[in-house]
Amino acid sequence: MASISATRAWPFCFCIALLTSACTKQNASRVSVLPPLETSTTLGAGDVFTVSVVGEKDLPSEFRVQPDGSVDFPYIKRVKVAGLEPQEVVDVLRAKLLEAKIYTDPQLSLLIKQYNSKRVNVLGEVAKPGTLTWSDGMRLVEVISQAGGFTAIADRDNVVLMRVDRTGRIVTVSLSVEDITEGREPNPPLQAGDTVRVNQRAF
Repeated sequence: MASISATRAWPFCFCIALLTSACTKQNASRVSVLPPLETSTTLGAGDVFTVSVVGEKDLPSEFRVQPDGSVDFPYIKRVKVAGLEPQEVVDVLRAKLLEAKIYTDPQLSLLIKQYNSKRVNVLGEVAKPGTLTWSDGMRLVEVISQAGGFTAIADRDNVVLMRVDRTGRIVTVSLSVEDITEGREPNPPLQAGDTVRVNQRAF
């Protein structure tokens, strides 16, 4: 494969950067501080949760949200839960159990096991690039660790975090994982939909 010399590569890369910037300037911007974290805990297809009904030990307790956004709950069959917060799901289930006259005063509790509908992307110089299941409290350094850690050519001082803000704009910030692990910078929490890109270091 033909190679490009350093002298010729610089203007080539510069042109590519300009073209990329021109194509994305309406939708993205690079900043030093990320937009405020917007944590969504609504349920979606693929999410797994457990429901406990006080006094009912033999009922199925684990449920997976189906592609149509529903779950099959004992006594009341299909119930739409996609787009609802956990407490809203509890309220809907309780109301339907009361409506069906199954219980007079059902007491339910719900625990989220996996938010499979919410993902974080990890790209670039990590051992296992791809998507990870988001969980509440997930942070940058832990995500890189879950992706297998840095490769030998990763630039630990130039890890890009991309986030879509509430207006739909893509915002990016460059972070130094070295500074984070040594306590000079905070380890930022991630929200569902974030993308982490680990660049290759310069040689």
